[in-house]
Amino acid sequence: MKELLANPVLVKEIKLRFRNMKSFTGLFFYLLIMGIFVFGFINLTSSISGSGFFRPEESFMLFSMLSYIQLGLILFITPGLTAGTVSSEREKQTLNILLTTAQSSFQIIFGKLLSSIAFLLLLLVSGLPIYSMVFLYGGVSPSQIAIIFLFYFLTLLVIGGLGVMYSTLTRRTIVSMIVTYGTMIFLTAVTGFFLILSVSLSSAAMGTGVSPLSYFWASINPAVVLLTLLEPGFNDEVGQMTGIPLPLWVSYTIFYMLIFVGSIWLSVSKLRVNMNKYR
Repeated sequence: MKELLANPVLVKEIKLRFRNMKSFTGLFFYLLIMGIFVFGFINLTSSISGSGFFRPEESFMLFSMLSYIQLGLILFITPGLTAGTVSSEREKQTLNILLTTAQSSFQIIFGKLLSSIAFLLLLLVSGLPIYSMVFLYGGVSPSQIAIIFLFYFLTLLVIGGLGVMYSTLTRRTIVSMIVTYGTMIFLTAVTGFFLILSVSLSSAAMGTGVSPLSYFWASINPAVVLLTLLEPGFNDEVGQMTGIPLPLWVSYTIFYMLIFVGSIWLSVSKLRVNMNKYR
């Protein structure tokens, strides 16, 4: 692990990214907008209720909204940060030089991936003080926040791994970015559509709203799994209707870890092969 973190590729990429004023300007405006949203929501809700108090159920609603905003941030920014990691080097004709160093293919891929998602990790961590506002009003436990941030980290790793894989397999950054965003849309919007369709068909055919196929589509959809983390009782309802007692987050973790391992393995194995191909 020490050798991986001392990776020259990782060190160089992180220095380039965090010495850029745009990164900290983006971080400042992100926290500013989040802060305005939180305090505006608290003031607006307290005014509408007429009591002048922010109740625990309203605090949980705020926490849920912040959670989905963070998820949207991960889903839509990660592809843009990772889809050009290798292909941009190829376009600038600097990948040949990188491959002649003593760095292994895994070190190059690992360095590119971690440096690309480091900024998003910083965004998530820097938003923790804003998240902690919900503790002042109740409705959310610290363990729930920890679980959701682990969910974010897994989702971030998988989408980042897919972006690096497509960047390795394709020659052009624009093609890699389109395919990465297409995969992200499939995992969110398309699986959500198939989930609604399978629920409707199961309800019409068997009188139940959820089938084993519905369970599959739900278990790989980040938005649905996040809902079960926010509302744990939803897992019990899904288990009763499908006969599958396994919580959705367990299936989600297994499925996404397989995708992550497969994407990293493919990136490492094809990095030098594709370099020879595109010479």
